[in-house]
This record gives sequence, C-alpha cells and structure tokens, in this order.
Amino acid sequence: MRFAFCNEGFGERPWRAVCSAIATAGYDGVEIAPFSLAVTVQDIPAHERVDLRATAHDAGLEVVGLHWLLVKPEGLHISHPDAKVRGRTRDYLCRLADFCGDLGGKVMVFGSPRQRSRTADASADDAWRWAAETFSSALPTVAERGVTLCIEPLGTEETDFITNAAEGRRLVDEIGHPNFRLILDVKAMSSEGSPVPDIIREQRDVLAHVHANDPNRQGPGFGDMDFHPILKALREISYDGYISVEPFEFVPDADTVAHKSVRYLQECLPA
Repeated sequence: MRFAFCNEGFGERPWRAVCSAIATAGYDGVEIAPFSLAVTVQDIPAHERVDLRATAHDAGLEVVGLHWLLVKPEGLHISHPDAKVRGRTRDYLCRLADFCGDLGGKVMVFGSPRQRSRTADASADDAWRWAAETFSSALPTVAERGVTLCIEPLGTEETDFITNAAEGRRLVDEIGHPNFRLILDVKAMSSEGSPVPDIIREQRDVLAHVHANDPNRQGPGFGDMDFHPILKALREISYDGYISVEPFEFVPDADTVAHKSVRYLQECLPA
C-alpha cells in the first residue's frame, strides 16, 4: 500500500520544505489543498506548475491529487438554485482538473461541505439533480486530463448532503462515468454506525481513494481508532490506490503528526 500526506498542515512553509518533510517522514506521495497555494488555480502559471511537480518528484514524491477543492474562491456551490453559480462551479472544477493534470495528479477529492450543503430554497430532489448535473458537465474535461473526480461522504456534523457511503455510491451509480468514483474517509465512516471494514468491502468496486484520520480529527495513531482491520479490509479487496493521511488538527505540529501517523499505519499493515 502507498501512503500520502496532505500539505495544508505545513502552513506557510515553502513547497520544497513541505515536500522534504513529507518524504523524510516516509511517504510516497503528497495530496494538495489548492487554497494553500493560491486563491484560484488560474493564478498559478504554467512554469510554477512545472516547478511544483518537479520539486515533489525531486523529493521522491508523487503528486497524488487535490482535495479541499472549493475552499477558495468564494461563491461556488455544486447544487445552488442559481444556474450561474453552478456554471461557475463547473468551470472551476474544470480548471482544477487542468491544474491536477499538469501536476501529474490522478484524483480530485470533493469534500467541500459548505459548497454542497442544501441551501434553504432547494428541495432534496433539486439539490441532488443539480449536483449530478454540475459534476456530469465537468467530467469530459476531468477525463481528458486523466483525472478521477471522487465524491466524499461526510458526517452529518459537517453537511446535510451525501452523509454516508451508500449515498455517495448512489450518486456514482447515477452519474455512471468511469472518471467519477468514491473516496472513503475513516473519520466520516466512523460516524455511520457500521464497522468501517464492512463499509470498505461493500464499496470495493467504486472505491478510488482513501483518507486516513482518527475520529478525534487527528492523525492515525493519535486516537482510539484501530487501523489494523481497516488496512486488512483494503488488502482483502486488492485496493491499489493511495491512503492519504488527512488530519484536521496538527498537534503538536505537522512534522510530528506526519512521522507518527505513517509509522502507525506501517505497523498496522497485514503480514
């Protein structure tokens, strides 16, 4: 199994130093939050994209892809009643796919709870239909850039739209595009009430990415979640994608979290 670490916890540290820290900790890849680099990815010119990719490669890392897609710029929403808002959101998803492809990334993780939660004037059916239309209209560009867009089920404390793996699976099946798949997040799965390994096995045929974190919002090994059965289930289904460590709290610091998390995950690998 290959492990990656998300970059946003390193704050304002230069990209080269971030890549060095992640590689030194023992990871194979880096997952990028675009808002940590620029307000919009259009602000990142071609030569800087080449440098970002080369610097990661020089450190021994693969750019896995992108997450936290719509934190910036403001005003985007996949299921907003205003078609102009949805159109701008589709267009930005396409620009993100261009950016991801330029960096060699293969996955875009759509979490973005604020930019998907139902607005007060949208019914559940309308929100679902508009979200499906927004994603579907972006997928030709996503596919052209060799990227897979992944919908991430999140817990009810974060959003009211797609809050479990079964709903995410339903959207994947409805859209029916090979470049639209499911990402499963351990913290989110822990709120569903079913054993995490069972959820993984149930979604094996649509699973394209995994986020590793503890329900306490810290890294793997910093809380009570036992990752032994989780990695065992991933091995059983022959999962060959990345497991990206994505804490929400970096305590005491990103370097310590990176080192301890990957050591713990390696200890949990099935023999």
